[in-house]
Amino acid sequence: MAVDELDTRILRLLIEQPRTSVREYARILGIARGTLQARLDRMERDGVITGTGPVLSPAALGHPVLAFVHIEVTQGHLDDVGDALAAVPEIVEAFSITGGGDLLTRVVARDNGHLEDVIQRLIQIPGVVRTRTEMALRERVPHRLLPLVEAVGRTSARRGERVGG
Repeated sequence: MAVDELDTRILRLLIEQPRTSVREYARILGIARGTLQARLDRMERDGVITGTGPVLSPAALGHPVLAFVHIEVTQGHLDDVGDALAAVPEIVEAFSITGGGDLLTRVVARDNGHLEDVIQRLIQIPGVVRTRTEMALRERVPHRLLPLVEAVGRTSARRGERVGG
């Protein structure tokens, strides 16, 4: 789906001012509320906007340790292991990957001992062959999408693309 300059401006506002009303967004952008709502509905329908909830901090929830655990899985057990990982609350993300390992998980923990307990739980899952853990020391670039949104918007503008709405 193409994102044009107006979509980019809308997405920037959603990222920078997430608690603002649709009416206020329309006022800031200088467009009709109906136009804005149609754009938002389209971007949700097309999967550009996938959520509107709060962004939570695991550290503020008492889990300041962040690790990335690579998991090697017995062939044919990827789905079963993936289902089992969903039952571990300390796993906040899991991805099938290529390269060294089959799954990459993002794990949070209260401390190093708790992280070890989580890893021991992972090793007990049927189909898990081995794990390799890398601990994060400091976040250098926080999760962000605005630079990507702006780059996509610039590319669309250079091509002269226009999205209706």
